[in-house]
Amino acid sequence: MRRHIFHLPDLTLHDKLINTLSTNKSKYPLSYLAILDYLMYDVLLSGSMETKVVKLDPTKIDSVKIREAAEIIDSGGLVAFPTETVYGIACRAETASLAKLDYLKSRGADKHYTLHIGHKKFAKKYLPTIGLKAQKLISKAWPGPLTIIFELNEQDLKQQLTQLKREAFEILYKDNAIGIRCPDNPIASMLLQKAKSPVVAPSANITGKTPSINAEQVIARFSGKINLLLDGGPCKYKKSSTIVKISKNRLKILRPGAYLQSKLEELSMVNFLFVCTGNTCRSPMALGIFRKYLAKKLKCKVDELKKMGYKTESAGTMGIKDSPASVEAIKSCSARGVNIKAHKSQDLSQQLIEESDLIYVMGKAHLERIINLNPASAKKCMLLAENKEIPDPIGRSEEFYNNCAELIEQAVKKRVSELEL
Repeated sequence: MRRHIFHLPDLTLHDKLINTLSTNKSKYPLSYLAILDYLMYDVLLSGSMETKVVKLDPTKIDSVKIREAAEIIDSGGLVAFPTETVYGIACRAETASLAKLDYLKSRGADKHYTLHIGHKKFAKKYLPTIGLKAQKLISKAWPGPLTIIFELNEQDLKQQLTQLKREAFEILYKDNAIGIRCPDNPIASMLLQKAKSPVVAPSANITGKTPSINAEQVIARFSGKINLLLDGGPCKYKKSSTIVKISKNRLKILRPGAYLQSKLEELSMVNFLFVCTGNTCRSPMALGIFRKYLAKKLKCKVDELKKMGYKTESAGTMGIKDSPASVEAIKSCSARGVNIKAHKSQDLSQQLIEESDLIYVMGKAHLERIINLNPASAKKCMLLAENKEIPDPIGRSEEFYNNCAELIEQAVKKRVSELEL
């Protein structure tokens, strides 16, 4: 740690810094006296520091200037930048830099910081396991004005502790969760991708004050206190991102913003589709049995699945519409505690394929039909029983139906056990 000798220009400022560090040792796990040494040089003298302002055209970004901004962040400096919501102050997830940011924003130690990433694919680096609803929300809402709080289990937390420096881990993961934001702004995206350190970026304002929505407001508040401002013009939404906590059971909005609850529920809805030929035997049985075991895994009632964010349907490739399930299929399911009496067949459509997140088919012919209709669906379409086909029981004996239902139930149980919810 470098040492500097200088006269303290402001004893009040000095006292505030000592108080910030000494009363928040749990937040700043390193030697807070060593941090104070860093801050006394970088913060107390910041009144004479000039904040550099770099104007950028979001449609034609100067990558060299963005790289320079990223280097400032990686070296411990503070860089203000635009997002689609409000301006943020980028800071590497490191104790000394974070303490400086806390002081500038008058931010309490109880506040958690949100990790910012330049592309949604980078979420995997911080989330070993991503549930289906979370995957769907990421794919539909990012990049965008949404901060997602992800819950992690003990095993995933242990894994992340081995992947990240302890200092960064303790900053990013709080209460067995991490908040992540992926901004929809080309300047923000490039900056966050070029930074080598994990970056947190709270809004550019004093805590309790309105966020800055243009470069002029940032300068008015932080001139001489931050190293650099990337001026990308006014923000699109001019209000903070929505913060939502997601689990396998529900979405909970912690802070209102650009997204409404109803829209987030729509975006995170997971759609399962079961396909056979006529949609009167195998796929209705598979659908009914799947709903039973999915509800069991979610610890809810079958008729609550959609409310929980999971939609289930079945269809047939033959084009039969509004036909009931066969009598034998109803009996075989009833013996397993599954009621499919209300089933009505429907034709497999392009829309159903596109809207589905996972498609389970009974035979290879169904698989080929779906992929021919929609080649992009290949990754989400699979045989229900993995490498086996489920034989068509139409016109066969009750015993054949029961055997077919048994095959389906075993396959469904395995598929449900594999689902990350």
